[in-house]
Amino acid sequence: MFVTGLVLAAESSPQAGVPWQLLPHEGEPLLGSAVGAARGCGFDQLIVTLGSAAAQVRDRVDFDGVRVVESPHADIGSSSIVPALDAVDRRTDGLIILLGDQPGVTPAAVWSLVAEVATPLGISRYDDGPGHPVWFARELFGELRTLRTDDDLWQLAGRHPVTQVDAIGNIPPRLGRGAADANRHVGTMRRRRRAPAGDGPAAPIV
Repeated sequence: MFVTGLVLAAESSPQAGVPWQLLPHEGEPLLGSAVGAARGCGFDQLIVTLGSAAAQVRDRVDFDGVRVVESPHADIGSSSIVPALDAVDRRTDGLIILLGDQPGVTPAAVWSLVAEVATPLGISRYDDGPGHPVWFARELFGELRTLRTDDDLWQLAGRHPVTQVDAIGNIPPRLGRGAADANRHVGTMRRRRRAPAGDGPAAPIV
């Protein structure tokens, strides 16, 4: 199976005048940590989306071996997933979507999801709820192209069966743009989820 990793890092949301991608994390920029973690997963292809802060981020983050896709309008409601799909290798069977401010996602979580997913859409189920990584099979790429924002991808969870695959521990914390929104997203997920634990429709947090 050919698997593409897609790290979403296009929204800017600067903190104290610094793009969240460049916030310090364990001696390097936050996005650098997330990209390093994604490299460690051993994807057949790795893509990262960048937004209006792309020039600053490129100067500070090592993207060796990574396909970078710029989506400068992501801050005003344009999905960075749509242009990223144009860069996906034609051999790809599916996408693993990761977040650029969540470097704590492990290769074990990624490959457990790939190995056990039984539907075109799969999510990881941690002790405290569903979260990333998320799997989208190629057959859903057409629907991904209709998204207006990256957050809209969760609308697909209400249209298709979803496999939830167990991941160890709690959801890895979001350390950048997602930190301030974490409680809001958890609340949204809990209101929208319809299925009990196990396979079935779900609306995971973003």
